[in-house]
Amino acid sequence: MASIARTVCPLGRRVVSAATTRSPLVVVRDSCLWQRRSAVLRRFSTIGSLGFGVVAGEKRYTKEHEWIELSEDGTIGTIGISTHAAHSLGDIVYVELPALATTVGAGDMLGAVESVKSASDILTPVSGTVVERNEVLEEKPGLLNQAPEADGWIVKLRVRDAREVEGLMGIEEYGKFTGE
Repeated sequence: MASIARTVCPLGRRVVSAATTRSPLVVVRDSCLWQRRSAVLRRFSTIGSLGFGVVAGEKRYTKEHEWIELSEDGTIGTIGISTHAAHSLGDIVYVELPALATTVGAGDMLGAVESVKSASDILTPVSGTVVERNEVLEEKPGLLNQAPEADGWIVKLRVRDAREVEGLMGIEEYGKFTGE
């Protein structure tokens, strides 16, 4: 991962601590104006911008509760269901995955998830072609309940146009959308 920052601003602010998660929060102390009494939270990405308003490695969410995370070069998108969706579905008992090389458009059905409560289609947030499936989910569908935004990813797509991700919600906007 790229380094966060050596200096934050020319006014004398410096990085005090940093988390090592994919969306780190960095605590910055203002050493020049308030004599180190005020701490300001600033969000930095450890991976560079793709040049069109989206940062690689940052999850983006749909209103249907799917997420996508783009690779550093913006060509591969990992797709899954959100933690909110997994909790709403309850115990997941079956996951239907698409075949490799399946071509889909944004909003198309990519697969399905069945739980003890209901069944739900998985819709793709962007256009592309399936290049990898998380086949572990076929034998252990409960992994979607345990780690829906990590090991419980569903597919990886070769993304046709990474700019399609721009219209999706960031983590803060999605949190407001779900009320969490």
